[in-house]
Amino acid sequence: MGITTIIFDWGNTLMRDFPDQPGAMAHWPVVEVMPGIEDLLKEVSGKYTLCVATNAGVSDTALMEEALKRVGLHKYFQYFFSSKDLGYSKPDPRFFLAIAAQMDVLPMECLMIGNDPEKDIRGAKTAGMKTILYDETASEFLMLAVHR
Repeated sequence: MGITTIIFDWGNTLMRDFPDQPGAMAHWPVVEVMPGIEDLLKEVSGKYTLCVATNAGVSDTALMEEALKRVGLHKYFQYFFSSKDLGYSKPDPRFFLAIAAQMDVLPMECLMIGNDPEKDIRGAKTAGMKTILYDETASEFLMLAVHR
């Protein structure tokens, strides 16, 4: 059984998080896509089911989708999840298990991509998912890793 679903973290994986900005990212004056991400999404969107999962404190799922629409990334994703709506937060493995259950896939069929080793990677691995740590300075490596 191989990977069928890729779960992306949102802040500092898909879109840059500017911690000095108050409120929800959807309402920030400036938003920015992380390096290499749009190319990666274009490449994998027809091959995998794509999902965004966030712990963003002030944004629920609707606000996250609104921010993704501002930069045109929403079109690549079939599912959107936030800790506010799931009732669990990263790195709790229940966060990742709830996402897999709602998408009707097994955790072992999922690949989690995120920038935080503790929040994004540890919990996903504990839940039985494959993981890739996103490093914005190595976005070309990310493309290669997903194509393994």
